[in-house]
Amino acid sequence: MRDQKILSSFERSEVLQRRLHERVPGGAHTYARGSDQYPEGMTPVLVRGQGAKVWDADGNCFVEYNMGLRSVTLGHAYRPVLDAVRAVLDDGLSFTRPTELELAAAEDFLGLVPGADMVKFCKNGSDSTSAAIRLARAATGRDLVAVCEQPFFSIHDWFVGALEMNAGVPMAVRELTVRFRYNDLESLREQFGAHEGRIACVILEAATATAEPAPGFLEGVRELCDRHGAVLIFDEMITGLRWSAGGAQALYGVRPDLSCWGKAIGNGFPISALAGRRELMELGGLRTDQPRVFLLSTTHGPESVSLAALRAVVRAYTEGDPIGTMEQRGRALAEGVNAAAGELGVNDHVAAIGRPSCLLFTTKDADGSPSQPFRTLFMQELLRHGVLGQNFVVSAAHTPDDIQRTLMATREAMTVYRKALEEGSVDRFLEGRPVAPTLRRYAAPRRIS
Repeated sequence: MRDQKILSSFERSEVLQRRLHERVPGGAHTYARGSDQYPEGMTPVLVRGQGAKVWDADGNCFVEYNMGLRSVTLGHAYRPVLDAVRAVLDDGLSFTRPTELELAAAEDFLGLVPGADMVKFCKNGSDSTSAAIRLARAATGRDLVAVCEQPFFSIHDWFVGALEMNAGVPMAVRELTVRFRYNDLESLREQFGAHEGRIACVILEAATATAEPAPGFLEGVRELCDRHGAVLIFDEMITGLRWSAGGAQALYGVRPDLSCWGKAIGNGFPISALAGRRELMELGGLRTDQPRVFLLSTTHGPESVSLAALRAVVRAYTEGDPIGTMEQRGRALAEGVNAAAGELGVNDHVAAIGRPSCLLFTTKDADGSPSQPFRTLFMQELLRHGVLGQNFVVSAAHTPDDIQRTLMATREAMTVYRKALEEGSVDRFLEGRPVAPTLRRYAAPRRIS
């Protein structure tokens, strides 16, 4: 293996990051992209990407993981998607009436999703999930939403009210959301019992990076919704086109009433979707005698660029096997990381875990407890050796060479990690404050002065 270059300068990025904090609250447009989620003094501001690599303002090159918050599965600047986008640019982007492209994109998308009869496109996942909630409430005449205890579903009040970071959400709204636990049917059954006739819908991710549905769990959720007259909603933002082309519902064989999509369906272009059964979706249309639901009405939902990108993504998944590639690369990465951890004696503290196409890494302290300081140290050392990421989520663009480069960086990071474990502290090795929980109530402990 060739020597790994150690990156030392983030000077230009740090200047740009300070300017971002002056103009953009939090210094980023997504909390997960914030500087508080990275080691201090090592917050690369990016200028371009190609495949699975990105370059920052200081000229540093990184193998990137998480790939646009899991939205880029085919790789940055993926040529067939860019070609499809360029092909529509000269014909205009946004019109007063629907275009043929809207119909073609809808038909292409619905061809992937088992059981979905209709679709509406929008621009972000939060709009999709919130429209699904509104639709379910209208269809059932109920007000409560049962939300699985999973990380994130929306920026809107119905979900944010259930977070620690819920300033500005009225108590009356917070009380309309109840929680249940993943793979715990009894916890959902208890909510239906405690709120008989009031739960409009159940929303969950059918699977996550580290949690597969237990035998009978999804089927049980489906049965409970049917028995109590509630709408079942699957959030397919991450599972869609990463678990299977048809999402978790296709992989596990359980059909939701509504499903919400985003991220990978545009390979980074801004597009999301709400798909579902005709009898529900038509409540937002013109073929109903019921009170109409304000479902989704967006100026930019049908703009041509993102619809063209979506069609190219569908072709890539129809003609190739991006998921198979992601799983192959992810398995190779996990095996290499875990083998290195074993060799260096840190396997009880650092590990690559989860679905191969959606890997995470664990970072535990000397007592075996999850640790933000040790997580930050691990990320710091990965960055120094040319790997950028809060996890090890791969794309189909990651090459065997990218994986090998990552394994070299990981081994170097674990060597430092082991020294910190031996000392029982990261103090001598970590530069700056540890990363902080993303959706915490206060800016401290990473407040910017």
